[in-house]
Amino acid sequence: MTDDLLAFVASRRGHFKTESGLHANLWMDLETLCWHPNLLRPSVARLAAMLRPHDPDVVCGPLNEGAFVALMVAAELDCQFIYTERFVDAGAESLFPVRYRLSPPLRRIAAGRRVAIVNDVISAGSAVRGTLEDLTSAGAQVIAIGSLVVLGRLFDPIANERAIPIEALERAPFEMWKPDECPLCAAGVPLESVDALGSIA
Repeated sequence: MTDDLLAFVASRRGHFKTESGLHANLWMDLETLCWHPNLLRPSVARLAAMLRPHDPDVVCGPLNEGAFVALMVAAELDCQFIYTERFVDAGAESLFPVRYRLSPPLRRIAAGRRVAIVNDVISAGSAVRGTLEDLTSAGAQVIAIGSLVVLGRLFDPIANERAIPIEALERAPFEMWKPDECPLCAAGVPLESVDALGSIA
């Protein structure tokens, strides 16, 4: 990655299974993105300025790293902040097995409110997709999605279908594959063992 936003995030090339269940050839340790909040502050201010015209009442971010960025954006916008928590749905299919949900007190805050979802990096959009689904079920009106970086275009059709604009500081090409369509699997390259909590999703 050449993007300054991710310059201090450790990354490596290889063969990885992401939180979404899709395979990719890039892994980023996004846990380190908010390691130095002051370095991130100018980018957060720019993202908040892009979201301000949408006039959100509440900013919501998926735990972990997305919620930290969302909290900083909410502070810039002087609005309320809520977050969704990650859990694995044991009964889900192989793709997008991770769900995100609001706690009961936060569901009550979200109901009937104009909410902007903010994440750190969107690729397949597992965290944002799960957050969007739960906010909608709670009666919130999701009016925009913001992200520091969007990799690829896999999440765009979901946002387009719901007419939700995506505001991002940077976009970059990125490839992900279903396991049965993965060229690295076809070439016999073994999956590398990593902790998916801080991965691209």
